[in-house]
Formats: sequence, structure tokens, C-alpha cells
Amino acid sequence: MAKGEGAESGSAAGLLPTGILQASERPVQAKKEPKKKKQQLSICNKLCYAVGGAPYQVTGCALGFFLQIYLLDVALVDPLSASIILFVGRAWDAFTDPLVGFCISKSPWTRLGRLMPWIIFSTPLAVIAYFLIWFVPDFPHSQLWYLLFYCLFETLVTCFHVPYSALTMFISTEQSERDSATAYRMTVEVLGTVLGTAIQGQIVGQANAPCLQDSNGSELALAAANHTQSISSLKRTQNAYLLAAGVIASIYVVCAIILTLGVREQREPYEAQQAEPMPFFRGLRMVLSHGPYVKLIAGFLFTSLAFMLVEGNFALFCTYTLGFRNEFQNLLLAIMLSATFTIPIWQWFLTRFGKKTAVYIGISSAVPFLILVALMKRNLIVTYVVAIAAGVSVAAAFLLPWSMLPDVIDDFHVKQPHSRGTEPIFFSFYVFFTKFASGVSLGISTLSLDFAGYRTQGCSQPAYVKFTLKMLVTMAPIVLILLGLLLFKLYPIDEEKRRQNKKALQALRDEGSSSGCSDTDSTELASIL
Repeated sequence: MAKGEGAESGSAAGLLPTGILQASERPVQAKKEPKKKKQQLSICNKLCYAVGGAPYQVTGCALGFFLQIYLLDVALVDPLSASIILFVGRAWDAFTDPLVGFCISKSPWTRLGRLMPWIIFSTPLAVIAYFLIWFVPDFPHSQLWYLLFYCLFETLVTCFHVPYSALTMFISTEQSERDSATAYRMTVEVLGTVLGTAIQGQIVGQANAPCLQDSNGSELALAAANHTQSISSLKRTQNAYLLAAGVIASIYVVCAIILTLGVREQREPYEAQQAEPMPFFRGLRMVLSHGPYVKLIAGFLFTSLAFMLVEGNFALFCTYTLGFRNEFQNLLLAIMLSATFTIPIWQWFLTRFGKKTAVYIGISSAVPFLILVALMKRNLIVTYVVAIAAGVSVAAAFLLPWSMLPDVIDDFHVKQPHSRGTEPIFFSFYVFFTKFASGVSLGISTLSLDFAGYRTQGCSQPAYVKFTLKMLVTMAPIVLILLGLLLFKLYPIDEEKRRQNKKALQALRDEGSSSGCSDTDSTELASIL
């Protein structure tokens, strides 16, 4: 018997004379039900949920680290056109997030759930579009080809990732279980970036794009040197990119299948009572006026932008500024392996000392290593040490935003208990702001290289290009990290607030689960009267 049910029946019986009730109808003292067990997820459930995060990270890592250098040195797109492709693709990707969030909020619950159909039907189209990004067409104005399939892929992967991100709120009603599942997810996602880095980097690294020497500084010498050998080497590199794309597309499909078979969506008891979903634009206004959400987005907007600047320019920085043309893929692998092994440490840290403390320590730990990279001369061993140490901060940047967003949504549900169906809006607009900012940063950084005099397929670059890359990978991210950490001072949800919200939400769930029984008791009482 649900809590409150016995009290309701007892008070109803007190209104009736004892003689009216037959012996069989007399109230019986309510038996206390044993306390409900926590809704625990099995390790298998958590792993299947976590595997679903790999496709977004594997493809995103390959595109983030390699698309810029691929467009410039393999597809031979001029820097201005490459900057337009990168900016428009990321900006389009950003705008599709709230659009997909809107469509999901209007989606009905089906036998598979409300979110799973989006994941299932977007997967085959997404892998085709991803493969075609890395195909070099044999016709002029190929810039339109890359722009078209880049935008198409970003739209389709958004149809996968937005519902997957919102799925965090529907795998369990327990904060601790969601946090644990998020830690599993972040570990697998960082492993996904390791896979993306290893597959793309190692396959492509075996067939480096050819560079042309410019010994006399003359354009004629640059155009004529080793022309035949350059074409054949370029073709091998293009085929290597296609092979890597095929392997990554296969991983995407396998992970989507595991997620679909191993995870089941669950509805909140008090959500099922809501007759109509909230209108999207009303929900959007409520979400964007929720103070903790705005402050969380503002803080992570700057810190995410810092890491995206490093990600987008790291390959060029290692190749031309540090001179490690044949080592940058191994340096990337060192960063991602370090991040993978430290995710469980950060999960323990945030449960022991709190999430705000983890933000300050984890993200700020990148600053001294970025300063060291800016000041040091070329030294491969020191660079590897810095890369491994930087992976610790990358792990915190991966884990913390997705661990803190559910806390903001819980806080919103406590203040607006009848406003359901807003989870996709929360997740999609967080991704919208970060993606739009990253599109602006990548567009501006590639345009900066054009202004600095970047030479396509050059074995070396002018001093201005090297200096620009150093600023984009070190000083600009440092400034952005410091700004983000200052904004986190305003974020109001600490560990005490999280505990209060957990108790309030549990009371709402108990009320929702008992309302059906209470309605039945009232009907029986009316028939007796």
C-alpha cells in the first residue's frame, strides 16, 4: 500500500458509523510496506548506455583533429574556403540542435520510447554521409561537396546525439545511478576519442600528405618540384583517409546496435499524469530563464571553447610549429589515453569533494601545461610529458558538463514540477551554444592562418603562421579557461543544494506513484456511501 493510502482510508472510515460497515468492510490497520529499493542499474545496462556515446566522440574526434589539415593539405582547399566550410558546418550543426530538440519534444512515446526511434533511424544515413566527407571528388568546385556532406552528417549525428544525451534523465530516477552511468559514459566516450585518434591518426600517419619544398622561394619551383611523385603520394593519402572513414563508420553502427538492444527508456511516474506536453517555445523560455542553467552554460561555453581551439589546431601546431610532422598522431593518442585512465579518478573526486571543486581543480590544471608549451623549445620528450599531463584536464572537461547538467534539470523540476518534456531542450541548447562558439573559433582560426600566409602542402610555414598557431593553441585557451572559471563562481548548485533537490524530487515521485491508488480508494468510498 502506498504511503498516504492507509491514512486516507482510515479518515474515510472515521466518517461512518461503525454499524454501517459489515465485518468484511471494517477498516483494517494498514500494513507498512517495506521501503522501496533504489532503482539500480546493472553494470550491463550502464555499459550498453555508455557505448552509445562512442559514435559521436569517434567521429567528432576525427573531424575535430583532422578535418582542417585534410581540407588544406589533402583535398587542397584554399584556407579561405576551408574556413568557410568549417564555420558554416559548425554553425549549421549548432542550429540543428535546438531544431532536433524541438522535434523530439513533440515526439510521442512509442513501444521503443520517445528517444530511441531517433537514434535507430538516423544511424544508417549518418554513416553514409560521414564516409562521403572523406571522399575527394574529381570535379572542380569541390568545396560545395565537403560543405554539403559535412552539414548533412552534422544534422544526422545531431539526431543521434541529442536524444542520446537526453536519455540520461530516462535511464534511472536516482541521482547516484545517473552519475555512475555518466561516469561509465564519459569513460567510453574518452575511449571513443582514443579510438578515433588511433584509427584516423595511425592509418593516415602511414601515408602522410606530401609536402613540397620551396628552397628558392619561387612559385615555379614550388609547383614543379617532384610533381609526379607528389600526385601518387597524395592519392595514397586520400585512400588512407577513406579506409579510416570506413572503419569508424563500422564502429558507429555496432555501438548504435548495442545501445538500442541494451537500454530501455523509463518514464517518471508524475510525467505520465501530464495530459499534454508543454509547448516548445514556452518550455524554451522557461529553460533559458532558469538561472543555474544559464550560469552553467556560460562557464562551460568558455572552457569548452578553449579545448576546442586546441583540438582544431593541434595537428597543424605539432606539424609546423613544433616540427613533429610524423609524431602528432602519437601525441594525440597520449593525451586521450591519459584522459581515459583519469576519468574514474575524477568521478571519485567529484563524489568525494563536490562537482564545483572538481571544476576548479580539473580545468585549471591545464593552464600550467599550456604555458609550458608556449615557452618551451622543440623537445619531443617534454612534449610527450606535457601531453600526458594535459590528458588529466581533458578528462575533467569531458566528464563535468554532462555530470552537472542533470543536477540543473533536477533543480528545474523541483521549481517547475508540472513542466515536463523539457529535457531535450536543456541538452540541445547546451550543445547549441558550445557548437556555435566552436564554429566561430575554427572559422576565425583558419582565417587567421590565411592572413598569416599559410601555404597549402608546404613542408614548412612562414614565421607568422607558426606564431599564430602557438597563440591559438596556448594563450587564447588560457584566457578562455580563466574567464570560464570566473563565471563558475556564480553557479549556485552545490552539494547541499543537490541533496535538497533529491529529497524534493523523491517526494514528488512518491506522490505521483500513490495518486493512482488514492483515486481508487476514493471511488470505493463513494460507492460505500
